[in-house]
Amino acid sequence: MRTGCYAVIFTSRLGAEAADYALWADRIEALARNQPGYLGHDSLRDQDGLGITVSYWNSEDAIARWRAHAEHATARSLGRERFYDWFRLDVCRVTRTYGFGER
Repeated sequence: MRTGCYAVIFTSRLGAEAADYALWADRIEALARNQPGYLGHDSLRDQDGLGITVSYWNSEDAIARWRAHAEHATARSLGRERFYDWFRLDVCRVTRTYGFGER
């Protein structure tokens, strides 16, 4: 159950110069999984490069520690310089969660 946690919603569009994006995305995902406070994530990207990744964290402190991670900072710089045409990041508190079926 994710009620009470924080969701970081990262929406982006890949640009034309994103050749090594997948390697960085895989590396950052592996690093995030090992961060204290990381609870999981959901991610989708369409054929036009529009993507949404929602990562879940147990506290704002955990999000801040992840933001300060040196390799994550490098990936963010590469994102601005090479990977993304644009992006938006929203940080939200999860106050309610429900669903249907197994996942």
